Parts: sequence; structure tokens; C-alpha cells
Amino acid sequence: MSLINIQKKKHGEDAAVQGTNDSSVVSKVSAAARGYFHDDFLRHFVGKVSRRAPLINRGYYIRWKAVDHCVKQFLRVTDGCERRQILSLGAGFDSLYFRLHAEGVLERVSVYEVDFPEVARRKAALISGTHSLKDALPDCEILAGPVYVSSAYYKLLGVDVRNEKEAEEALSAAGLQWSSPLILSEVVLTYMETCWSDAVIGWAARIFPQAMFVMYEQIRPGDPFGTVMQNHFLKLNSKIHALCQYPDTVAQTERFLGRGWEKCVCLDMNQFYFGLLTKNERERVEKLEPFDEFEEWHQKCSHYFILTASKGSLTSQVVLIFPKDTPIPVIKPDVEDQPVTVRVMAESLCVEALGMASCLLEPGVMLLTGGCGRRGRNTAVTLLIKDHTAWRFATVEPGGKRCVRMYHSMTFVPGWGAVILGGRTSPLNPIDDVLRVTYVTDQFNHENMLVSLEKMVCNGAAPKPRWRHSATLLSHGDRNYLFVFGGCTERELVLGDAHFLCLEDQQWTDVPLKGYIPEPRHSHSACAYRQGLVVFGGLGHGGIPLGDLVLLKPTSAGFCWEKLNVCPALVPRYSHTAHVIGENLVVVGGVWLQTDGVPGVAVINLTTKVSVEVHVDTSVVPWPLMLHSFCSEVLDSDGAEMVLIGGGGNCFSFGTHLNFHPVVLDLRPVLQKMAHLNQPPQEK
Repeated sequence: MSLINIQKKKHGEDAAVQGTNDSSVVSKVSAAARGYFHDDFLRHFVGKVSRRAPLINRGYYIRWKAVDHCVKQFLRVTDGCERRQILSLGAGFDSLYFRLHAEGVLERVSVYEVDFPEVARRKAALISGTHSLKDALPDCEILAGPVYVSSAYYKLLGVDVRNEKEAEEALSAAGLQWSSPLILSEVVLTYMETCWSDAVIGWAARIFPQAMFVMYEQIRPGDPFGTVMQNHFLKLNSKIHALCQYPDTVAQTERFLGRGWEKCVCLDMNQFYFGLLTKNERERVEKLEPFDEFEEWHQKCSHYFILTASKGSLTSQVVLIFPKDTPIPVIKPDVEDQPVTVRVMAESLCVEALGMASCLLEPGVMLLTGGCGRRGRNTAVTLLIKDHTAWRFATVEPGGKRCVRMYHSMTFVPGWGAVILGGRTSPLNPIDDVLRVTYVTDQFNHENMLVSLEKMVCNGAAPKPRWRHSATLLSHGDRNYLFVFGGCTERELVLGDAHFLCLEDQQWTDVPLKGYIPEPRHSHSACAYRQGLVVFGGLGHGGIPLGDLVLLKPTSAGFCWEKLNVCPALVPRYSHTAHVIGENLVVVGGVWLQTDGVPGVAVINLTTKVSVEVHVDTSVVPWPLMLHSFCSEVLDSDGAEMVLIGGGGNCFSFGTHLNFHPVVLDLRPVLQKMAHLNQPPQEK
């Protein structure tokens, strides 16, 4: 590539990076407008206030909160210093100075903001034309560069920090003193080639004898969410570079320590949110807007970090700490070497939706209902049918809008049909009806299968309308019951109640329940097992994933809960699916917070309580396979193969990713492993 083309490419990338500033400030304004944080100045830097989705509001809240936490802590620990300085790299349209000035916390503090000359020029014009901004700078001068705004305690510079000499000269001329600054980089350095961002980190450590560096950026590029995140920025021509060479918090820490910084602390945003924010603050934020994107929220937080690095006298000052009593301690799963494999079921089958429900009506015939895809919520009932060796879809529309729902349950009842219960159309609109699904099979042509839905009129005290619950078929005495457990409502984030619906009488009935009381939860799994059922995982109080295994056992009078101790203990997770195959509970996918990567397959032998974790090899699947908010069914009698259908979600501001086709999971290796582990010693 010629020098001219290289320069053109660099100029185009720089312009694209400048564009991320504009979208970022709009999202921050949206979060502030909804009350996530207080900032009266951000709105002056956008032409129009736009309302973002709750997930994006939360994402920008945690970014704002983490940076604000570190800045405030720096100001606190340096309160006795005669002069303090904040150097903000790539400041964009950030309102940091104006907000902190209004809060009265900038005593003896000078703020220096640096960005591309064009960004600095635009910001200077906005400051000059806005009374409330200009009033915060009574001695303000608007200049032609490289200093575009100059006042006693605020300087705005237009300079490329990749040119160390130019940046150093401009900052020195603007009055920056080479002692005790806070250097702030909020999603800035990662847009540079890694060699340049490394050079900036090393330059700052070299030029400042004592300083503190605060950085907020992305990590974990290797999982499905990370892939979607990278592809998003590539499409914007603003590639994020450093996360490939420094993919996790450990690598980022070593990066700074290897470039002259003496102390470094790095937390992902789940660790920050649950470990350093108070319970009251978390509860305040979680009540601001209706919200039901827990998977995407936790994944977003696992893919960003906040870091502080220090040197000189500032290494003794605590700004960011590893929380000691965090509700999400790091757990390293004992993962087996041999993964299970997955393959695309058929490229002609396209199911792009999340929050669906499924059940196997008979061998080779699977029923799918509800969910939400790219075109909105699904209204049709779909049959997935196997003819000889090939699978195909048949779509029927018996229920119309009755099937417009997400995160509902559908439970197969042999010889009777299936029961659809609950779900929601929005986080403010749970569905309270119970539907019965009946079907008539043409043994010669499944295309002629007749499926109908009708509302069940149920007597008795019905449970609260809910979604993300479980509904499992149980038999007690001579009656069949639908056992409904957990879930959430528009007002209650987790439910711990249990209910019995007698299917013969269509009556909500009290059945005695004794023993251990499971924690309230939603997005868990519940599978029929030995005239009872087994519950695993879910999302509990405070948004903390659970990793417990609870058995519901029949008694002469009713049922009894019993907690099972598994060895080794499983990493807590939710939004997974599970099936009992023989004496094994097979758990697939989900979301966890306590470790890197994404959950694969966990198998627990319900007799010996021995567990095994294995990865899923997705190398033959040509798209990022997201294993949450999906449904699954066991395809054969021996449980060797399982089909996974749908799944995915909104990947923060990076767009929606939904799995394109159903995939088939080959469970033979892990089931054989479990059979070997659970043989009597003399048989091994």
C-alpha cells in the first residue's frame, strides 16, 4: 500500500472513531434523562435528545458510574495536595469538567481535555454558544488551536496523542505540570493500533513521576458476544484493536505493569456492579425502567472493564479495589478436555427467535410456539417434522394472537396434548391465560397434522401471571398435575412460590410441600425425575445466578424438597435448558458471571451426585452460537442427540444477534464419560 493510501486509510479510521463520540454522548444523555445519573450539561452537546432502550441506558450508566467512582476516589485521596490535575484523553463531548464544577468538587483541580482537532473545534463552538457551559468558565477564551478553549482551570486541546512530542509540547504550553495527574481514557486507546496505545501507556508512565491512569475498555473477544461486538466496530470502520492482544483483565493488568506502572487493579463490570455498588444503589437503578434483558446486561458487563494503574506516591492510595465479599466469587470450572460437538441441523431450516417454548409431541414431531424474532413477536405455531432423514417446517396458525408471548412454558402431557402457561408480551404485560394444545396426527402425512389451541377455564386460586418460570408434569395419586415454580412478574423480580394445577379437574389445588425451601428464582430449569422433579440454577435475588440442585420427591401426603450436594460444585448459571437422560441431568448453555467464557454442557449423575463440565465445539457452525434464551429437545430414546432451537438477543448497542438455524448437539462423549465415572470400582 502506498504512503498516500495509508494516510487516506488512517484519516478514514480517525473520522470513524470520531463518530463513536457522537453516538456515545447521545446514549449518555438518554441514561441521564431517565434518572440513572445526574448530569445537566450533557444535553448541550447533542442536537436532539433521543430515548435509548433500557439495556443501553443501563450499559452507559455502569460506564458513567465506574469512571465517576474512580475520579471521585482520586479527588478524595489527593485532597491534601496543593494542586491536582485531570488529563482526559479522547475526551470527546464529555461533560466531566462542567458536572464536577457544578458539584463543587474541583477545588485546586485543573482539567485538560485532549481529542482530535476537529472534535475539539466542534466542542469549543458548542461551549462558546451555550450560556450554562460558558458560565462555568468565566475567564474562557476561544482560540484557534491547538488550545481551543482556555480558562484558569480548564483547557481543551486538539492534538493527536499518538504523536508524543506534539502532545507533550502542547500540554506543556497549556500549563500541564508533570506531577500527580489523573489520566483518563474512556474507550479511547483501543481504537488505535495496539503498538500506539501501548506507546501512550508507556509514555504516560515515563513522563509522569507519580500519576494514576484510569481506563474503561472492552475485553473477551473470543466468545459469541465478543465476536458480535468486534464485527459491529469493523462495520463502523473503527476496529477495536487491543482486546485481541489483551483479551482479559489479567492481560490488561500485565500490560500496564510491563510498561512502567507499579500497581494495577482491573475489574470487569459485573465485578464492579455487584462488588463496589451498594445494594441500595443497585435496587434504585433496577427500578427505573421495565427490564427483561438480564442475559444481555450481564454479558455486556462481562465484556468491559474498569482499570486503575498508579506509580510513585499514588500507589499507596486506594481508588479501585477487589471486593472481598462479592456475591459473585470467581470459580474456575473443572472442564474436561474432550468437548462435545454441534452441527447445523439443516441450512434450509431457519428459526431466528428468542424466548420460544418447545415440546416433542411424538418422535419426529416438535411443536414451537411464541418467541420474538427480527420482525417482532411470533404469532404462528410451528411444527418441526422429520421425514425419513430430513427435517422440515410446517406452519399452522390456530391461535392467532394467543401465541404472541415470550418466556412462557409449554408442557407435553401424553395422551392429552400440551399446556401453554404464562409468558409476556412486554415487561409490563404478563399473560395470565392457560392454553391447551391438542392435535390429531395423520400417520401417513405429518403435513396434515391438525393442531388447535383453546383457553382452559381453571378454577381455584390461580398464581400470579408470570414468565421465565418452569412448568413440569407430575403425577400424584391418580391425578396429573402441572407444577409451576418460580418466574418473575412486572413488579417482582423473582418468585419463589409453587403451584399445582390438576389437569383432569382444571383446578388449582393445594398439595402439601415440605422440606428445604428453594431460593426464589427465574430462568431456571425443572425436569421430571422419578415421580418428582429436579430444579437447577436460575437467576436469584439481586440478579445473582444460582448453582444449586434441588430435588422434589413424592411422599404419601404430597411432595418434599431436598437439596443435593454435587461434586464438583457447578458454576452458577441461568437461561440454560436441561433434560434428564437416564440418571443424568444434562444442562446446556446459559449465562454465568463467575468465570470466563460461556457455559457449555454440564452433566450431573443424580444417583452419585458426580458432575462433569465440557465445552461445546462450535467450529463447524458458521455464526456465533449463543446458548441462552433458546429451547431444546432430546431427539432419540438414548439421549445421544439434542436439538437446540432459537436463542440469542440484543448485544448491547452492537445490534441483535439471533441463531440462524437449529443445531444438533452430540452428547455421546460426555454420556460415555459419565457412565465410566459412575461404574462400581471393580467394573472400571
